Amino acid sequence: MRQSWLGNGSWRRLLAQLHEVQTDENLPIEATKLLRASGHDAHSVHDEHLSGAADPSIAQICQKEHRILVTLDLDFSDIREYPPSAYSGMIVVRLARQDKDAVIAMIPRILELLQTEPILHRLWIIDEGRTRIRGET
Repeated sequence: MRQSWLGNGSWRRLLAQLHEVQTDENLPIEATKLLRASGHDAHSVHDEHLSGAADPSIAQICQKEHRILVTLDLDFSDIREYPPSAYSGMIVVRLARQDKDAVIAMIPRILELLQTEPILHRLWIIDEGRTRIRGET
């Protein structure tokens, strides 16, 4: 039975949907834990001792490590400064309320999108009612 699981490509498809993710310091640590619990290789800015680092430094680290950045920082939605084609993906979360509960409540939606939508070289701007995608089509 195990051979058919590996042989039919299901395992490879599952692995292809897991991502390397960097959460910004403005997200609660629970967001990073939820991403990890879903199988993603998620690091937080806090984990890497980068708290207080400038946005360009965070972006550069994400480029170097091929990580998707998840942030509440709207500066990362400026495609002139951070062109999607230069990154493995950026997810900017825009919420009316940015408290811990509201941010954590958005993580399942991000997880679902990571399973169904391509993120490479794209910027996702996610709010309560919609997701806008900029970048390669």
